[in-house]
Amino acid sequence: MPRVTGYIRVSGTDQVLDLQRDALAAIRCDRVWEEVASGAKDDRPALLDLLGHLREGDTLVVWRLDRLGRSLKHLIETVEDLQRHGVAFRSLTESIDTSSAGGMLIFQIFGALAQFERTLIQERTAAGLAAARARGRIGGQPKRIDPAKARIISQMIGIGIPRTEIAMALGIGRATLYRHLAENEVAAI
Repeated sequence: MPRVTGYIRVSGTDQVLDLQRDALAAIRCDRVWEEVASGAKDDRPALLDLLGHLREGDTLVVWRLDRLGRSLKHLIETVEDLQRHGVAFRSLTESIDTSSAGGMLIFQIFGALAQFERTLIQERTAAGLAAARARGRIGGQPKRIDPAKARIISQMIGIGIPRTEIAMALGIGRATLYRHLAENEVAAI
């Protein structure tokens, strides 16, 4: 038998779930998962547990779209995943219901807008990088090991100082040191 399942979330312990609880109680959800977690977090245990309990024919209901997704992209991916599993989605505040043709159309418009936004960001990023290259700038982080540090590393290795101590003395990570040694084929002593 299809179930109507609710999910409510607030970002902090100083916030109250009552408004969302009341809205989901009014539509008689069979079960409601509650969570206190930032929407920006990938790890939301109650949401993951809820998603694992949904079955084909069920409907997931939220009070408002931002309670489910941390971004439009994440929200769309989540709802598309629900659809693949035969689960409908409703948002009470925005009056979206993907079990109806109209609700699905609205949601697909959101998806198209999100894709448009991603494309604009990619174009702006590419234009910015091209402009920087034209001015002689190279992207990426600056090298952690400059020529002076490279000479010091060679000298320290030459007198047998352990690599861990070299990294600590120069304020660089061991991985950075090992990568530098591999790139420059500094012989181990």
